[in-house]
Amino acid sequence: MVVRRAAGAAAQRWRRSLQLRVVGLTVVLCLLTMVVVGGFLADAIGERLFDARQEQAFGEAAEGAAAFQERLDQADVPTVVELQQFLNDNQEALASVGGGASRGFLLLRDPENTATSTVTGLASAGLTQELLPDELRVAVEDKPTQQSAPVALPTADGTEPGLAVGQRVDLALAGQYELYFVVDLRQEQSTLDAVQRVIAVGGLLLVLLIGGIVSVVTRVVVRPVRAAAGAASRLSAGELDQRLDVRGEDDLALLGRTFNEMASSLQRQITQLAELSRLQQRFVSDVSHELRTPLTTMRMAGEVLHEARDDLDPAARRSAELLMTQLDRFEALLADLLEMSRFDAGAAAVDTEVVDLGVLVRRVVEHAEPVADAQGVPVSAHVPELPVTAEVEAPRVERIVRNLVLNAVEHAEGRPVEVLLAGDEQAVAVLVRDHGVGLRPEDAERVFDRFWRADPARARTTGGSGLGLAISSEDAQLHGGRLEVVGRPGVGAAFRLLLPRVLGGPVGLAPLAMPDDLAPDVPPDDPTAPSVLVEGLPGVVLVPSAAGSPGAWGDAGAEAAADAIATASLPVVPPPVARRG
Repeated sequence: MVVRRAAGAAAQRWRRSLQLRVVGLTVVLCLLTMVVVGGFLADAIGERLFDARQEQAFGEAAEGAAAFQERLDQADVPTVVELQQFLNDNQEALASVGGGASRGFLLLRDPENTATSTVTGLASAGLTQELLPDELRVAVEDKPTQQSAPVALPTADGTEPGLAVGQRVDLALAGQYELYFVVDLRQEQSTLDAVQRVIAVGGLLLVLLIGGIVSVVTRVVVRPVRAAAGAASRLSAGELDQRLDVRGEDDLALLGRTFNEMASSLQRQITQLAELSRLQQRFVSDVSHELRTPLTTMRMAGEVLHEARDDLDPAARRSAELLMTQLDRFEALLADLLEMSRFDAGAAAVDTEVVDLGVLVRRVVEHAEPVADAQGVPVSAHVPELPVTAEVEAPRVERIVRNLVLNAVEHAEGRPVEVLLAGDEQAVAVLVRDHGVGLRPEDAERVFDRFWRADPARARTTGGSGLGLAISSEDAQLHGGRLEVVGRPGVGAAFRLLLPRVLGGPVGLAPLAMPDDLAPDVPPDDPTAPSVLVEGLPGVVLVPSAAGSPGAWGDAGAEAAADAIATASLPVVPPPVARRG
């Protein structure tokens, strides 16, 4: 676990630090370069040392063999016994060939020698013919010139490098023999080891020096970039007066000046937009307030006409009825506009009390029954027998549930509407489900937009201002909760209101899961399952539940959202089914 955490921390630092990546890659590349170059240099130096020592050994061996052959030719050795004695007398001279680097010699009978007379082969310093490679003996037998091969000389601690140089000699009565001089390469190996150590230490020091230089240079380049990133972060957080300290005239200075110009432009535009938004909010609020006086007068006149409608002709009677209907809608619209202006101005507040939501849901359903009966839509409430209480502002929550129920009745197409209530230790949830026209993905993305309608040509029977769901979403967020929606064309839609039991407390897992038949048509454990955005919580996603029936939207979705918030891993993908408010 500790190793995994350390590896994770190192990987995270590697991803986040440009300077670390540049220095690390530079050091690694320099190390690889030094390994290649150092290996090439060491091989080249070793080859040069070996070639020089081989050439020297050839000369010494040729000189020693020539001197031996000359002494043999001048000696009077008519018999094999005298020839053997001559060889024994010249052992010391043969062993001294090569000077201080000499390890001895070997005198061996040529395998192709057909002479009838033979002498005993000679060897010095404990050398044996097993020391010689077979390839060397074959080469000496086939070619009259000198041949050589590296050999491993035995020592008390193991072996050391050596070189064997062989050639053929004529021993008169005894025929052709092979004479090998063996020299050690300890001095050359020591020189090569010293060169390799110098290359390794020098290369390592050079890599460290380059790494330090790159670190300093990268820091000089990265520091302004980090400053720009920090300023951009503070700028995005609303500190519009952030600027960079620009020095010089290089590319980084150009970046700084461009950033400052962009920040100034953004500050001007945001200030203008904020002023326009403030003026717009004030205009809406002022107009809403100003319209209430003429609306009151119009309502009084309309009520007089409406009460006297029985004395009017049919056309005038119908006009009086339409006038009252539109005055009701107009008054509702003004009330909604005033409420939205309070949300925009940040003046909306909640006055909470502990409320039994079961009583509230039953009351909403009871009041919605006349409208539902007029459209032939059966509405049922599924409320637990035990009280489901929460700290909320009852009028606001009642308005949310009423908007959801009337919206479901409006789009139910005569099919049933169910209202469900559930709660746990942390949260309460109200789910309103219809089996009507449903929602297309592009519709679900805008369902909480102000004045938005899925089908502008669709006739509305329940009236409304087009602000109901937008206000409901604002009310839910004002309580620290959220309003979610999922739907499918021709199957229906479901809205879920999720509120904490205590104002400001955690919501936790949803006590009610979204209906299975409205979930995406993908297995719940499919890693490619599309996500659903959460309105009001930018970047937060809910994914299909991995537990329960396929396609369920339940606790695992909330857990995924919590994980996404905690790890700041916020994928934003087009929602396939619904956008949650």
